[in-house]
Amino acid sequence: MTENAHQQPSAPPTELPTQYAPADVEGPLYERWVERGYFEADAKSEKPPYTIVIPPPNVTGSLHLGHAFEHTLIDALTRRKRMQGFETLWQPGMDHAGIATQNVVERELGKEGKSRHDLGREAFVERVWQWKGESGGQISGQMRRLGDGVAWSRERFTMDEGLSQAVQTIFKRLYDDELIYRAERIINWCPRCLTAISDIEVEYQDDDGELVSMKYGEGDDTIVVATTRAETMLGDTAVAVHPDDERYKHLVGKEIRLPLTDRSIPVVADTHVDPEFGTGAVKVTPAHDPNDFEIGQRHNLPSLTIMDEHAVITAHGPFQGLDRLEARSAIVAALRAEGRIVAEKRPYSHSVGHCSRCKTTIEPRLSMQWWVKVGPLAKAAGDAVRDGRVKIHPQEMEKRYFDWVDNLHDWCISRQLWWGHRIPVWYGPNGEVVCVGPDDEAPTGEGWRQDTDVLDTWFSSGLWPFSTLGWPEQTESLAKFYPNSVLVTGYDILFFWVARMMMFGLYAMDGTPPFHTIALHGMVRDQFGKKMSKSFGNAVNPLDWMDKYGSDALRFTLARGANPGVDVPIGEDWVQGSRNFANKIWNATRFALMNGATVDGPLPDASKLSATDRWILSRLNSVVAEVDALYEDYQFAKLSDALFHFAWDEVFDWYVELSKTTFMAGGEPAKVSGRVLGEVLDVTLKLLHPIVPFVTETLWTTLTGGESVVVAEWPTDSGFRDAAAEKEIESLQSVITEVRRFRADQGLQPGQRVPARLTLDGTALAPHEAAIRQLLRLQPEGEDFSATATLPVAGATVALDLSGTIDVAAERKRLAKDLAAAEKEKAQAAAKLGNEAFLAKAPDNVVDKIRGRLAKADEDIARIQSQLERLPQA
Repeated sequence: MTENAHQQPSAPPTELPTQYAPADVEGPLYERWVERGYFEADAKSEKPPYTIVIPPPNVTGSLHLGHAFEHTLIDALTRRKRMQGFETLWQPGMDHAGIATQNVVERELGKEGKSRHDLGREAFVERVWQWKGESGGQISGQMRRLGDGVAWSRERFTMDEGLSQAVQTIFKRLYDDELIYRAERIINWCPRCLTAISDIEVEYQDDDGELVSMKYGEGDDTIVVATTRAETMLGDTAVAVHPDDERYKHLVGKEIRLPLTDRSIPVVADTHVDPEFGTGAVKVTPAHDPNDFEIGQRHNLPSLTIMDEHAVITAHGPFQGLDRLEARSAIVAALRAEGRIVAEKRPYSHSVGHCSRCKTTIEPRLSMQWWVKVGPLAKAAGDAVRDGRVKIHPQEMEKRYFDWVDNLHDWCISRQLWWGHRIPVWYGPNGEVVCVGPDDEAPTGEGWRQDTDVLDTWFSSGLWPFSTLGWPEQTESLAKFYPNSVLVTGYDILFFWVARMMMFGLYAMDGTPPFHTIALHGMVRDQFGKKMSKSFGNAVNPLDWMDKYGSDALRFTLARGANPGVDVPIGEDWVQGSRNFANKIWNATRFALMNGATVDGPLPDASKLSATDRWILSRLNSVVAEVDALYEDYQFAKLSDALFHFAWDEVFDWYVELSKTTFMAGGEPAKVSGRVLGEVLDVTLKLLHPIVPFVTETLWTTLTGGESVVVAEWPTDSGFRDAAAEKEIESLQSVITEVRRFRADQGLQPGQRVPARLTLDGTALAPHEAAIRQLLRLQPEGEDFSATATLPVAGATVALDLSGTIDVAAERKRLAKDLAAAEKEKAQAAAKLGNEAFLAKAPDNVVDKIRGRLAKADEDIARIQSQLERLPQA
């Protein structure tokens, strides 16, 4: 344990209000922390660095439960490290979110009856910047509500001048190293957003469509293929079969007629085809399917683009000008009229990709785009984990990481948008291509033009750990705070964001990975484990819960559910329970202050401490050690649970209660216990602070007179342990718990006083008689005392006189009735479990339920029989 930092022990404590009101406390406290600069980080400091970057939220976003969860974990880590004496940087900022932001502003323009084309590119981009200044970034204010201890003076935006320079720099370097190239490939195309989109921006869901089997060719040269996208047959340039498929060997190399067109197409043999699936023959449309594109490359097939960017048919013929879905129906009808439909299955449920922004069905499309050659970059990203330079936590997530980086395809980085980092490539009038770095002059003159595309948002966010620190300049911040200590993020973006940061960090920073540890967490779900969604009606606005229960309550609930890599269920009842915990901390500290709890002076020597005092100090040090170990292993749920039970059960329900008799007696023992209680609260509030910062700040500053718990010294394990005292208090707890249980079984009210004789001689419990009597409401035995119930516990004996307290005859009658019911339940359950015919037919869950009923009946019988034995004779 430690001395209190920044405190004035002699200052008198401020009186606490009778009730804790989070709404009155949280806002002013947070602004005070920011004004005092507690969250800022000094690159010149000689303290060891501890760095975490915020996964940059979209500028269009607002705080949702996923943010609140992730931010709570990061804030807990950084607050603890700050208290431990590290120069701590939690780097804030936002992502420009290309498609999402452009869509928002285009919708605003739509309300005015305009499109971005009415404004032109330059004016539209200016309009987006205007929107960003006025409406973007509301999440920053919401982060303050949650208590995020970020270095606000360092806030960055992926489109700010410095980060834009970083983007242009790394593009130029990759281009010069031939790791960026331009090529025509199949991409995910959104006909609504009119751009290529990344894999992460595609949401797959099962849609009802139709599976149509149709006949190509004539006579003996016919072959049947099946498709869910009949319209793409206009772009077929082959039919593929497996080389070993005897059914089609006579057709391989031949040309067959493609229906509804004036073309013939070849039959090719390719090992990609599964002869066991369907007819064993597949249509090949290289310009509109990624697998077909690969087949086309292997067999030098032409690629015919038959749709424009709006997914309207452009192929010459009767279907030209039709939308893809209109064309689908028309083509099936035309094939049916020619007798070429062999089978139709509808509805046919299959997985279909949709744009995550506008929900439009994605169209695979051959397109000229910019690509990153990821092979060498991905290998470096895999090696950094394999050789231990980067740890993934939990370790079992490593396999998913390797499965991804070891099988990465080249990355399409161009987007057909206006909002984003413009690709720094110029084309000349004679076919020249010039890539321009931030220090280069762009070519000018007639016929020169810049590429119209912008970069994928993930390209700039992949630079986040070092671009936010000033790279490519060799700044003091970059030298101090790179690499990051840990990345805390969801496993859902392990592949998309984390892998890109690994590739770019290792490339740009001479083989130094962007972080030492990747700590992965799960997704927040509702209390039944279901994904939260507006469409499901179970989405929760975390601000509502913070308004109702306080930010600490939400934070503690989220942390208490945070097992590494595992999804987190959360319900409002749990947040309410955490609010009750905050109230318990408040009330217990208030009681302690009213009864002389203090942090003045050193702790008394162990020889002056009671067994109760030694017990709580021993337990306190154990909890400090346990919490530290759990923090280092990112076990937020376990450390939160350990703190909850220590604070509520051991400190508030046991130590405070056991000390009441000492406080009432006064004198030197009361002063000693007051100092011990002050120490325990001081350390407990510090341990709780990273997770519940607001209530602990108010209580700690009141208790200690210190400046702020934010900059107080983190507790350390002093090594003090007292096994004898712990065993003694465990015995005391056993006596009190057992007698309380007996009283409850007999129907006695908690405050009802009962005459009792305590036989404690020869046990370690002798000094605790006053506390036992106080806590159990046991009054001294009188002259007419008659022991009607005797309870031997922990080597002691508690004899109770219940005469006149309960109606023994009525109680025996009630218990006999309960016993008969329990025995009947046991007999019924046992009979079912003994019935072989029943066991053979019943589902496992039903059998397990009956076994549970039998076990419960056995427990009830034993409990009731014990109660009957303890009752006095009527």
